[in-house]
Amino acid sequence: MSSHLEQLRQSAQDDVRGLRGKIDRLSDDQIDLILTGARSHYAWTDRPVADDMLRDIFDIMRMGPTSMNTCPARLIFVRSTEAKERLAKSLKPANVPKVMGAPVTAIIAHDLGFWTHLPRLFPHEDRRPMFEGKPAHIEATAFRNATLQGAYFMVAARALGLDVGAISGFDNAVVDAEFFEGTTLKSNFLCNVGYADETALFQRLPRFDFDDVCEII
Repeated sequence: MSSHLEQLRQSAQDDVRGLRGKIDRLSDDQIDLILTGARSHYAWTDRPVADDMLRDIFDIMRMGPTSMNTCPARLIFVRSTEAKERLAKSLKPANVPKVMGAPVTAIIAHDLGFWTHLPRLFPHEDRRPMFEGKPAHIEATAFRNATLQGAYFMVAARALGLDVGAISGFDNAVVDAEFFEGTTLKSNFLCNVGYADETALFQRLPRFDFDDVCEII
């Protein structure tokens, strides 16, 4: 290993050790904010979400792990009335007011051409031959890892004090034709982002207990 790579590796190790030295876990309140106390929202106040806030969400999201650092997620932030009307063509009727009332709706998509960017994202070894000419492997890798990135997006938004509401009740083919025609991008799910109107909430639905769905072997 070259001395430069060795220095980079040592710096990465020192950074992680330094972080662990500052904080070893989130507080219970912080965990409540991002997951255990957070809720999916369906109604929104008119408080806007600034472009800089969307950039901050992305800057957090992009650091989440993906296999081989593939980073296949691509996002379109739908804000204008015109763009929302285009998106509304794909929605089930019950979801139209949720999107039209949200300050921003993110289209979480994945790029089937992600593997062509591996020389930039995974520079120490050419992994493109693992994907070239293998559409099923490309699709599975892109979908899996962009879904992970979509989850990072939601947690990042909550961590910055925003509320989110994910939507899967829409026609992916319509979204792809409307926003991604002629590209290698495919939509996965939608996510409204903003400051929620809590009066639309209902009781939290049940969750499984650990012993219902988990096993330690």
